[in-house]
Amino acid sequence: MPLIELRGIERVFQLGDSTVHALSRLDLAIDVGEYVAVMGPSGSGKSTLLNLLGLLDRPDAGAYRLEGRDVTTLSPEEQAEVRSRRIGFVFQSFHLVPRLSAAENIALPMTLAGVPAKERAGRVARALQDFALENRADHRPDQLSGGQRQRVAIARATIMNPALILADEPTGNLDRHTGDEVVRLLEALNGRGVTIVVVTHDPTLGARARRQLVMEDGRLQHDSGKPA
Repeated sequence: MPLIELRGIERVFQLGDSTVHALSRLDLAIDVGEYVAVMGPSGSGKSTLLNLLGLLDRPDAGAYRLEGRDVTTLSPEEQAEVRSRRIGFVFQSFHLVPRLSAAENIALPMTLAGVPAKERAGRVARALQDFALENRADHRPDQLSGGQRQRVAIARATIMNPALILADEPTGNLDRHTGDEVVRLLEALNGRGVTIVVVTHDPTLGARARRQLVMEDGRLQHDSGKPA
């Protein structure tokens, strides 16, 4: 059974007098443990696809099954529960809470999910060690380098042991060396069985994925996982 299965997905936006088909009759399946890059020019539908996969947006037509469950039929509250427990997000701009320390940012998903304090503390301590952040636990985001902030963001994204990590231009605000470190962290997670979907404009980053999806005008133009 695929982890992700999209069938006939449509997403339409009205921009003034224009109708924009951000996604058009999209069919896609992604198996557990895949490492997928989504590429294409601006306006091709990459971000819309990522938002739909992350349950941050709903399609106008079609079905999205995640782990065999049709999540398009769920209420907003039910979708939020799935999002918090099964999906992790890594963004270009980190999206850390400025007033919280690194440890508190990592713990945030568990706090919102009601995980007991003792369990939170143990899992945060392990994450700080895994991501080489032990000496930065009490630092706020403005006291961290870009690479450290992205490591905090990845630790936060994985603290609930999600099935799926969605990364939106995860190296976009980093220099090449630091970006390579971040990509290696994501690839290590993939090596442990976590499914990774990365949206990127960077062909070098895209080429590192084992499967490339190329979007254009809301359609899937190329899928390296399928025979030509």
